[in-house]
Amino acid sequence: MNATPFKCRSLAVVLLMGLLTTGGALANERWVVLGGDIAETIAALDADIEVVARDDTVTHPPELAALPSVGYLRQLSAESVLSVAPNRVLAASQSGPQEVLDQLSAVGVTVDVIDAPASLSSIAEKVRAVAQHTQRQQQGNVLAASLTDTLERLVTLPPFPDMPAMFILHQSGLTPRVAGSDTAAHIALEAVGLDNAFGGMTGYQSVAAEALAKEAPALVIMSQRGLDALGGENALWQLPGMHLTPAGQEQRLIVIDDQALLGFGPRTPDQLFALRKDVEALLGSATAQVAP
Repeated sequence: MNATPFKCRSLAVVLLMGLLTTGGALANERWVVLGGDIAETIAALDADIEVVARDDTVTHPPELAALPSVGYLRQLSAESVLSVAPNRVLAASQSGPQEVLDQLSAVGVTVDVIDAPASLSSIAEKVRAVAQHTQRQQQGNVLAASLTDTLERLVTLPPFPDMPAMFILHQSGLTPRVAGSDTAAHIALEAVGLDNAFGGMTGYQSVAAEALAKEAPALVIMSQRGLDALGGENALWQLPGMHLTPAGQEQRLIVIDDQALLGFGPRTPDQLFALRKDVEALLGSATAQVAP
């Protein structure tokens, strides 16, 4: 694998390719970034570091997503990471296995793990932690404050009555699963004022037609990637039991960017507001006066 050097430099997050050098302390270090939320935070901070590779979960911004991949976040190998000759690894807490991170440290690679829980309140904390590692503390404080302000305004909005929703997770070749409690999707639904129709179960689970009819979700939320893997919107409404639900009967669907909404990175607060507006469009209400 050929490492492609990368720099985050402009406020517009224009990421320049090439072996660039600066007078800063981080100028000559080669970074591998693990975790889509960490990569997005680096870009949002305009961090002046040379990123040479990323993992498969990094899908935004496009310039970072175009870098060589060292594999899937949770199933890394030391050989793959070392193939791009990094000096430093900045990793999300889900990165692993742990023995791989230990192997990298043992051969002299600096490995920093951003240990932040999967919660909306952790976004600001995560931003400040990444800012500390990339020497962008001032920018981190400003960004964290802005994101916190957006989330606080979201909390002031009233819940939607009689609008139970379901989030469907789907990947090619697998059975569609519905989000219960203890998931990022459940947190997102609650944050925008929706009741999770399947909040009584835990994690992502397959559900039978009988369960769909019983819980009667009025709205389906799904990522574009998941919808494409399923075969499109027509395939969604043809899932067993979907025709028994208000959502299926009215064909109420909102398509979201799963990484932006559920990654709990710097794009998440605005994506929550976008989801809120999409639901309002179905109900004919509005919160434009408090939206960012």
